[in-house]
Amino acid sequence: MLERLVIKNIALIDSADIAFGAGLNILSGETGSGKSVILDSLNFVLGSKADKNMIRYGETEAYVRGEFTVAPQSAAVKALEELDIESDGEIIITRKYSADGKGNIKINGNTVTAGMLKTVSQHLVDVYGQSEHFALLSEANQLSVIDGLCGERAADIKNALSILISEKRECLRRLKQLGGDSAERARRLDLLSYQLKEIDAAELRDGEEEELIAKRRIIENTEKIASAVSGSLGAINGDGGVSDGISAARRLMANVSEYGDDYSSVSDRLDAVLAELQDIADMLSDMADGLEFDEADARRVEDRLDLIRNLKKKYGATVEEILAFRAKAGEEYDLLSDSEAVAEKLTKRLEELDESIFGECVKLTELRKNSAESFCRDVESELKSLNISGARFEVSFDEYEKSSANLTSVNGSDKVKFMFSANKGEPLKPLNKVISGGELSRFMLAIKTRLKDLNGISTYIFDEIDAGISGITARSVAEKFTDIAKNTQIIAVSHLPQICAAGDRNFLISKAEQNGGTVTSVREIVGDAKIAEIIRLTGGGETEAARQHAAELIAQYK
Repeated sequence: MLERLVIKNIALIDSADIAFGAGLNILSGETGSGKSVILDSLNFVLGSKADKNMIRYGETEAYVRGEFTVAPQSAAVKALEELDIESDGEIIITRKYSADGKGNIKINGNTVTAGMLKTVSQHLVDVYGQSEHFALLSEANQLSVIDGLCGERAADIKNALSILISEKRECLRRLKQLGGDSAERARRLDLLSYQLKEIDAAELRDGEEEELIAKRRIIENTEKIASAVSGSLGAINGDGGVSDGISAARRLMANVSEYGDDYSSVSDRLDAVLAELQDIADMLSDMADGLEFDEADARRVEDRLDLIRNLKKKYGATVEEILAFRAKAGEEYDLLSDSEAVAEKLTKRLEELDESIFGECVKLTELRKNSAESFCRDVESELKSLNISGARFEVSFDEYEKSSANLTSVNGSDKVKFMFSANKGEPLKPLNKVISGGELSRFMLAIKTRLKDLNGISTYIFDEIDAGISGITARSVAEKFTDIAKNTQIIAVSHLPQICAAGDRNFLISKAEQNGGTVTSVREIVGDAKIAEIIRLTGGGETEAARQHAAELIAQYK
């Protein structure tokens, strides 16, 4: 649950530190006092999009800190483990956003992205407000509600559909690759045959071009190289060359080597130098023999390079790319060469896949219908307890044929509508056509009541879900809040005295002028302060009768 929310420099809030508790937490206050800012701040720390306009006027940075406690084996902790963030059940999220557009998010001291934050926060809090009411009117969202009831079985079927649809797409791709009529395929085969023969005739190999370029450089510089080799050989073995000098030195030092180790060492080293020089001279001699300019060889090198250049213009920027082109062209040639047989095989497999896809869709539909039937009965029961005694609720499924497999996504072929009637004797109609604002609020609450045990989330936020209701209905909603709050933390913004009275903790949001500006403050109210707020929400004056009535309202929920 949410234990604490710290807010700094957001909208009209200079600083707020709110300690929430288990059960039902109620936020109330005058219209425009800043209740929405509290929820906006909570959404911000949970990962909603940042906006520099949220920063309090005159300040450079907004800051929110949310402190949560969850079960050590909860989905939120598991999500943290996947991010390599440790938690024993305590989760502290901090988020900053500055006027220059820079932000910072941390979970338990670890810097994370907004996307990473959402993978965790989705397991912490569920927020329901007027926007969620409208979202429930979307048929796509209605289908998601039903799938939430189906659990892992629905996920397994969707996974099977995903695999089948992927294979179907590959079959269609290969059929398209075969494309055109027989004449067009024949023309394509001729082109591919020519390309394959041209590349194969070249007998390319990796690294050949580099070798040819190096050889060409040697051919182009044969004269220069020959001169260097000849000169070097003369300097070593010619009259008075290096070899003669070192030989003389070796003989002289050999004559005195018996007089000391140093002299002997020098003599040995001169022997080694002389041997190395002779090896170099032999190498230079071999080089000299092979340095005769061969015009035919030069022509062969140039012709080979020209061939490679021409192939590169057609098939790739490198020899590796040319060979890759050849491999792909070979595959296409083999496919087209046996196109009729391949097309027949692919067509048959497509028929099998459509049959399997349809079968999975049927299984998913049956699962959804079974889940929806019991769900509808439960929601009707909840609606009756919320003073919509004549409520009827059904989920309508559009029928589909096997041909729908062509249009199927991983979500199956189902199209659903939530059908609703608030009054006995009235026909069922699509939810968005018949439901009023107050009814929609209660409908949302009824659905939430039935879904509360499915997602493992321990905190629900309700933003003015009591809109459009009053009197005995308000009392029913308050009782429903109280019931849910026995096992789940609820934080609710409300304008109704009945709901305010039911709160386990109450927080008053107010604004006042301060230092030439306007500041929103948040404080917990108990005792007389809570009674005063209930009287304000009732709309009466602060009389003894009003105080007694407020106290009686509070006592009803103790």
